[in-house]
Amino acid sequence: MHKRSILTYVSVFVIIGSFLLSGCNRKYTPKPRGYFRIDLPEKSYVQLDSVFPYTFKYPAYTKLVDDDSKRHEKYWINIDYPKLNGKIHISYKDINNNINQILEDTRKLAYKHTIKADAINEIRFSKPEKDVYGILYEIEGNAASSVQFFLTDSTKHYLRGALYFNTEPNKDSLAPVLDFVKEDINVLIESFEWK
Repeated sequence: MHKRSILTYVSVFVIIGSFLLSGCNRKYTPKPRGYFRIDLPEKSYVQLDSVFPYTFKYPAYTKLVDDDSKRHEKYWINIDYPKLNGKIHISYKDINNNINQILEDTRKLAYKHTIKADAINEIRFSKPEKDVYGILYEIEGNAASSVQFFLTDSTKHYLRGALYFNTEPNKDSLAPVLDFVKEDINVLIESFEWK
């Protein structure tokens, strides 16, 4: 009997051991890093009603805030996305026979992100009936600013916008929010008019 119980224990041990060892043959694949779900608001827009020399539609779920930077100039504002932790900085300049210099400065500011960018796409806008011309810079990758744009009439007015989030750039985690805000920027550009 004693030999039989030892033989039973050995058999059970071999069977359990073979199951454990067979489980080790599967290849382990690590799971990709997950990100928090972000609830995005329903799209809704309001017309900018101000004394500014320009007007456009902006999202109703944002706040218009005076630009409080040290370089503050007239008609500079921020479109603040409080729930998304980001903002679009809007700056305005009068053109005084210096459009070429202003456009070159704008190009330099956009291409300053080349170090972290995977690519920079330029999308040109032209609405001759409204005297609005411009370029949208889509900066792909982990750049600090993923979207920049300018609008001008080429003779009197110039407006520049740049989108920034108050977080470390990560194209994967920011992708849904970035796509959401890009739609708002397209509405802003399409509805833009000089007064």
